[in-house]
Amino acid sequence: RALEYASEELKADKEVVLEAVKQGGQALKWASKELRADKEVVLEAVKQNGNSLKFASEELNVDKEVVIEAVKQNGRALEFAPKALKADTRVVLEAVNQNGRALEYASKELQADWEVVLKAVKQNGHALQWASGALKADKELVLEAVKQSWASLKYASEELTSDKEVFLEVVKQDGRALKDATIELKADKEIVLEAVKQDGNALKCSSQEIKADKEVVLEARKQDGPALEWASRELKADKEAARNLGLGDTSFAPRKEQRKKVLVFMGNVD
Repeated sequence: RALEYASEELKADKEVVLEAVKQGGQALKWASKELRADKEVVLEAVKQNGNSLKFASEELNVDKEVVIEAVKQNGRALEFAPKALKADTRVVLEAVNQNGRALEYASKELQADWEVVLKAVKQNGHALQWASGALKADKELVLEAVKQSWASLKYASEELTSDKEVFLEVVKQDGRALKDATIELKADKEIVLEAVKQDGNALKCSSQEIKADKEVVLEARKQDGPALEWASRELKADKEAARNLGLGDTSFAPRKEQRKKVLVFMGNVD
């Protein structure tokens, strides 16, 4: 910000301004009008901070080379590009490659472009929110988005939020997401197994039938001993099942209270 307080003479000195923007691209804001229209100066500025594109002269703001350098440094600098370049495939691909969220500033046509959206969601799954309606219903794209960030599922079409293959990817990353699953998915053994492997307490969100499944309960216990409290009453009352599952072993208990929970599970404590 030193350039902000410099004399008008220094703000118009190319050598001084070049050094300033190399240290902080936003210094372009304080450069003279003539230097904000100097391509060499502006290129140095956007290479250091892509957002300094907004301080470039109108002529350089529409210069494709300048804009590409800006979005390579910060994809979201696409916000300051002219409408024509927001519709330029090469420019937008460079932007979403650096930051998938730059898709927000792309033209409607490119938000509906499969290749562009794929690159965006691979970089940041949340970019799915700016994809066209049709692409939010594209299973391959949605899978790529949730692989990058399971929370991006909320932007997918309603049909895909309840798709088994898609939801498997979600619970592999965070078992707690099972709470948002459909009734059918909460009753799906494969889905719940993946969920409890990631977070044993996901058992709480499964169907009653699954809570009575010995294999699922064992996986939940392996991941988190206290998850046993979510097992079905029937399984808790099954002494043989308790022995087979090793429920009398408290070695998994991280605290004293777990001893009591295991005994309750075995039906030995009121």
